[in-house]
Amino acid sequence: MNFNIIYTPGYNKRAAKFLKKHPQLYSQYGKTLKLLEVDPYHPSLRIHKLKGALSELHSVSINMSYRITLQMIIQDGNLVLIDVGGHDDIYR
Repeated sequence: MNFNIIYTPGYNKRAAKFLKKHPQLYSQYGKTLKLLEVDPYHPSLRIHKLKGALSELHSVSINMSYRITLQMIIQDGNLVLIDVGGHDDIYR
């Protein structure tokens, strides 16, 4: 089962800014999104539920330094992307 990734306008703006700042991550970013669509629980994504103010969100790893936060609505097969960026930027 493939999941439906929903790209919000806010996310698209942050992703464009992120990729402009980090063009070397374009390939890894694309692979992360493809893998997320096929299997959000794949071990290399290191998905985990966040705590505190972000407790309704999950995070997946692009690499050890950069993350994508998302809202998971598994029953509908939707993954709503919220933010992308460095560890400290995402978890602020």
